[in-house]
Amino acid sequence: MRVCVIGAGLSGLAVARALKERGIGFVCLEKAPDVGGIWRRPGAGEPGPGYLSLHLNTAKQLTAYRDFPMPDAYPLYPRHDEVAAYLRAFAEWTGVLDRIETRTEVVSVRRRDDGLWTVLSRDAQGTVTARQFEQVIVASGHNSAPSLPSPLPPGADTFSGTILHSLDYRDGSDFTGQRVVVVGLGASAVDIAADLSRHAGRTLLSVRRGLHILPKQLFGLSLDEIAEAPWWTGMSFEEQRRFVEQALLVARGRLGDYGLPEPDHPVFSSAVTISDEILSRIRHGTVTPKPSIASFDGPLVTFADGTWAEADAVVYCTGFRMDFPFLPAGCPAGADGAVRLYKRAVAPERPGLYFVGLVRPLGAITRLVEAQAHWLARIIAGETGLPPAEVMRAEIDAYLDGIAARYGRTEGASIQVDVGPYLGELREVQAV
Repeated sequence: MRVCVIGAGLSGLAVARALKERGIGFVCLEKAPDVGGIWRRPGAGEPGPGYLSLHLNTAKQLTAYRDFPMPDAYPLYPRHDEVAAYLRAFAEWTGVLDRIETRTEVVSVRRRDDGLWTVLSRDAQGTVTARQFEQVIVASGHNSAPSLPSPLPPGADTFSGTILHSLDYRDGSDFTGQRVVVVGLGASAVDIAADLSRHAGRTLLSVRRGLHILPKQLFGLSLDEIAEAPWWTGMSFEEQRRFVEQALLVARGRLGDYGLPEPDHPVFSSAVTISDEILSRIRHGTVTPKPSIASFDGPLVTFADGTWAEADAVVYCTGFRMDFPFLPAGCPAGADGAVRLYKRAVAPERPGLYFVGLVRPLGAITRLVEAQAHWLARIIAGETGLPPAEVMRAEIDAYLDGIAARYGRTEGASIQVDVGPYLGELREVQAV
């Protein structure tokens, strides 16, 4: 086995296929009992970033792998268990299941003096095994370590209700009749607030900073389809921004009309939130926006505007931090928290270490991970090469400067990519 692939979710399966097609020996290590990543966990009742109301936010035809479409019977935005079944079917169709070791957790990845990589893994019985590989491809995702405000608002230790992170949220029925505060305005926050509003006695949505909320479709087209349309790609970035802002005003008006804070930045200068539901739930009175939490006191939650409410539970949907405990410190993110990878996939200072899926696009990620996997498989097969380390470092610096100019130096911004331009970059490096 020349290559160790870590993770058997959407990204890891794309890598497995690309390696198998080139006859490259590999093993894929997956700590869960089956393939599918975050998509299979809700149905299996396992902790993770998934929840029972989870659906795709990207259209099925653009989220599917090439040459393996999702079933016609699937809706445009399939449910988590449908996506999990699709990923399992893909693994069977590509014939990679015999290369995947499930219930196997990677505990350490270290490069030896001779250039090989030692991978320590632990199986379900607790047995630790050491194996040597020429290359390691990390495809384990970046939504595993919950991020909570530090410190929590004053009085959190005296709160008589339950404080949890979205990682531990599974279903709104677990909170039937309760008074719940959801914190955040990202994808998980709006999904969970909408889900809770059908079960909880009262659902409050605590928002510190406004974000742009986009529907899944504009003008009858999914956002993924628009992103690839010639009339869209022919626009300049500023023209695209103005077009979307005007379309949003027509489609849903100003966010301030819903009681939400207006974004303090133009669209595409920060992550956006995609939801068809949350604004409707607010309009119907089943979700009530509130400002950020100022303090706790027994059952009381006091907000920044001085208003307060009794609550039985507070769900923090405040995202995740990148966490790769099996890798050396400072890899792939540097001391400033920015991910430093050439073309978002190659670690210049650690030859033979690669990443797939460590990107955050506005749109479906599948085409990106397939392109990354195909490129890396060609590198490993000797069909193409990499530039010198100093050239790769210069590309990383230029990319991060561009990210800072557009998004600021916020945590997580360093993995933002635009689908079309990024695919173009990957095509260019493969042509060298």
